[in-house]
Formats: sequence, C-alpha cells, structure tokens
Amino acid sequence: MAKMKTNSAAKKRFKKIGKKKIKRSKAYRRHLLTKKNAKRKRGLRARTYIHVSDVKSIAKLLPNS
Repeated sequence: MAKMKTNSAAKKRFKKIGKKKIKRSKAYRRHLLTKKNAKRKRGLRARTYIHVSDVKSIAKLLPNS
C-alpha cells in the first residue's frame, strides 16, 4: 500500500496541537492595512483554532503531521 500524502496547502496553513485541536492564522492581514486601525491589526496577529465542526475534515488533510 502506498504512503498517505499530506495536502501541501493544508500543511502550510494549519498545525495540529494535541489530539483534538488545529491551529490557524486569521485572515485579512495581507494588504490594505492602512485603513485598518492598530487594534484590529493587533487582533489579527493572534493565532486561533479551527472550529470543532471543521476539525475532522482538516485532520484528514494532515494525516502525517
């Protein structure tokens, strides 16, 4: 049987933490930053977790991680 392959796009965006959590970065922090205030940009800097309902599908993309 062939090796399981990790989805390359997913491995760049998500990281498994423990057994049931997957860490991700927040969106909207790439460009057009001049119109966003400092408090908003500071909040976008923080990492967050994938919602519980999405964990199963994202975990399938990261079998080897």
